[in-house]
Amino acid sequence: MSMAVVGMIAGMALAFAGYFGGFGAFLLVAALGAVGFIVGRFLDGDLEPGDFFRSRGRGDGRPR
Repeated sequence: MSMAVVGMIAGMALAFAGYFGGFGAFLLVAALGAVGFIVGRFLDGDLEPGDFFRSRGRGDGRPR
């Protein structure tokens, strides 16, 4: 399935949530979709747990 089709399906799900459930449901569906996307990337091997916990400092792990 191409990314365009996945994007279209996600957009339609958000549109239905916003129309039938209001803005709160729209935000809930968007947030859960983002979490699902990150978990999917993690399970596919595109992300590693260290990517979320690495410091943005000098890169050697010591504080400035």
